[in-house]
Amino acid sequence: MWKRDEAVRPTSGQPAAAPQPPQAPTAPAAQAPRQEASHSIERDNVNIGKSVVIKGELNGSEDLTIEGQVEGTIQLRDHVLTIGPNGKIKAQVFAKSVIVLGEVTGNVSATEKVDIREKGSVDGDIISPRVAIAEGAHFRGSVDMQRKAAAAPAPAPAAKPAPAQAAAPAQPAAGSTQRVGA
Repeated sequence: MWKRDEAVRPTSGQPAAAPQPPQAPTAPAAQAPRQEASHSIERDNVNIGKSVVIKGELNGSEDLTIEGQVEGTIQLRDHVLTIGPNGKIKAQVFAKSVIVLGEVTGNVSATEKVDIREKGSVDGDIISPRVAIAEGAHFRGSVDMQRKAAAAPAPAPAAKPAPAQAAAPAQPAAGSTQRVGA
């Protein structure tokens, strides 16, 4: 009984926090914030359904998932664009991050990352500092992985004639083959 009194005394100072940990394991307590976080993510994500067809310019300031068809231009410069498995895009795409599960025909430019998943398809050029292409994905085009900050370090090795010649052949191979698979 003495231990119960101790348990009651801390709970009087913190009524909601103390009773929950002894009665419920930490896993359910951890699940509640995850559920709340997923609800807030859902509020910030807009979906375009399978039956929707958009022709023209699509701009937004929220994360967007496209399951339908879009032709024209898509601009979500500070947000994530997800092309769902049923999505068919014929557009120039500009976003913070692009995840491709469906089909994209057109150039894709992302400030953070382009991720082509297993059954995704991109026919066009990609400009992004990070590119991931899953096994089984389709990609036809070129990849430019230049970073804004990488422009300053590049001239420093070029100033040294011998190392620049040795590094020059290695950089295109790393940018086009090794980094694309990473």
